[in-house]
Amino acid sequence: MGVIDAPQWLVSAFVRACVGAGATADPEEIEKVGESLLDRWSEPGRHFHNLRHLTDVLARVDELAEETHEPDLVRLAAWYHGAVFDAAERASYAHRGGEDEQASAALARRELTGLGVPESGVDRVVRLVATLARHTPDREDFDCAVLCDADLAMLAAEPQRYKAYLEDVRAEYAHLPTEEFVRARIKILRRLVARDHLFASPLGAAWEEPARQNVTAELHRLEKELARLEAAAPPATADA
Repeated sequence: MGVIDAPQWLVSAFVRACVGAGATADPEEIEKVGESLLDRWSEPGRHFHNLRHLTDVLARVDELAEETHEPDLVRLAAWYHGAVFDAAERASYAHRGGEDEQASAALARRELTGLGVPESGVDRVVRLVATLARHTPDREDFDCAVLCDADLAMLAAEPQRYKAYLEDVRAEYAHLPTEEFVRARIKILRRLVARDHLFASPLGAAWEEPARQNVTAELHRLEKELARLEAAAPPATADA
């Protein structure tokens, strides 16, 4: 999916969110920034963290919007949350899934400030983007809870779509050897399973059960796969 395939409403939605957040720039200038973001989300190698993911997150934010205090700032944070992405870093998947929240937050600060969004709003978007590094929102911070839930909502997808999501993630990290990828994925899944709640917002709680079913089933499958890989590996030889 490239920019040419982007839904017509995306740039208009970005403009509305910026204006709602207090941007003072001309609509044409805001549109240029929105189109630049679409270019970022359309970069080669983005098999999952692409325009489809962006539109999914924006749709989920809209679904949960009644729980937010500042929905336009949450929408802007969704636009920027994966704007900077690098799947090529070998350790990236185990630690942060390729998304660079710090660089994405810096991009949001620079571009939104340039569009005349008030400093308080820019600061809020930056904090929201940074929070996604760990997906552990303060449950009293409803804006943050909604953004984190929208980003994790794919975990609750119906089985066929969840399978497609897993295939896209693997394709994004095709450069990683199978065992390395499996170990990294298991590490992520175990962290998720250990959490008391996967979703922090009241409406997002409806996704808890299907998400846990998907995550638990995947974890069991990968643990078996890792055991097979380890069993098939040649024995280590002691140095002479």
